[in-house]
Amino acid sequence: MTNTKSIVGKANKPAPRKRRKIASLDRKKARAGWFFVLPFVVGFVLIYLPIVLDSITLSFSYMSTVQGGGYELTFVGFTNYKNALFDDPQYVQTLVSGLLNLAFDIPAIIIFSLFMAILLNQKMAGRAAFRAIFFIPVILSTGLMEGIEAQNIIGDYMDSAEGIDDGSGSSAASEIVSAMDIERLFANMKVGTGLVEYVVGMINNIYDIVNRSGVQMLIFLTGLQSISPAIYESCSIDGATAWETFWKITLPMISPMILVNTVYTIIDSFTTDSNVVMTYIAAAQGNQHGRELSTAMAWMYFLIVILILAIVAGIISSFIFYQKKD
Repeated sequence: MTNTKSIVGKANKPAPRKRRKIASLDRKKARAGWFFVLPFVVGFVLIYLPIVLDSITLSFSYMSTVQGGGYELTFVGFTNYKNALFDDPQYVQTLVSGLLNLAFDIPAIIIFSLFMAILLNQKMAGRAAFRAIFFIPVILSTGLMEGIEAQNIIGDYMDSAEGIDDGSGSSAASEIVSAMDIERLFANMKVGTGLVEYVVGMINNIYDIVNRSGVQMLIFLTGLQSISPAIYESCSIDGATAWETFWKITLPMISPMILVNTVYTIIDSFTTDSNVVMTYIAAAQGNQHGRELSTAMAWMYFLIVILILAIVAGIISSFIFYQKKD
C-alpha cells in the first residue's frame, strides 16, 4: 500500500520547468544592443550632459565677468523666460510664424516624398538613376556643399518670392503659378482661399521641398519594398483597383514609416539653420544679457518641439498597422 501511494504521489508531481532559451536569446540581443550604443552613451554622459546642465543653469542666471578672468552666475529664477515672452516683442511672433510655416511644410514634405517613393518603386528603365537624382539634394545640403549652395544665385532666385526681373514687369517665380492657373482652377471648384494660398505657396516652395525629401523617400522605398508581392497579386486576382490597393494595402503597410518620417521631418525642420526661430535665437545673443536670454528662448523652443513630437506621435500611433509575423 505504501509503495502504491508513493508511486501515485510521484505521478502527480508537476514536471520540472525547462529554461526558456528564448529569454536567454533576448538577453543576449539586449546586451549586444547596449554594446553598440555604448560609445554614444559614454560620449553623452561625459561630453554632452555637462553642457546641457550648464545651459539649463545659464537660462536661470545672469552672467557677469570677474576681474582677473572668469565669470560668475547670479541666480535670477524665471526672469530670462519672462523677458523672452513678455519683454521681447519679436520672439513670440517669430515663434508663432515659424510654427505655422512648419505646420504647412511638414505635410507637404511627407506627401511629396511618399508620392515620389511610389513612383520610383515602379518597374521602369533607369530606376536606380532616378533614385540617385532625387537623393542628390540631400548630399548637396550638407557640410561644405551647403555653404557653396547658399551663395548660389540660382538657389537665391528659387528661394526669392520676386524672382528675376526680365523687364516685362513680372517675375519668373510668379509666372510659375499663373501658368498653371492654380488660382483660377480652385476658384472654379469653389474652395476656400486658405487652400488656394497653401497650394500656391507649396508650388513656389517646391525647390525647398525637394531638397528636404531625399531621406524620407529612401525610408518610404524601404517600406514599400518590404511588402510581399503576393499580397498585391491576391488583390489583383480579387479585382481590386489600384486606388483600393493603395488605401487598403500600401498605406496601412507603410504606416510605421509615416511615423518615422514625420518625426524625422519635424526634428529636421525645427533644427535647420534656415529656420526663422533658430535664426532669431542666434541673433538675440548680441543684446544685453543676450546669451542668457537666447538660452532661455532655446529651452522654451526645445520644450515646444518635444510637446509637438509627443502629440503628433500619439495621434499617428493610433492609426499605425503593425504586421504580425508568426
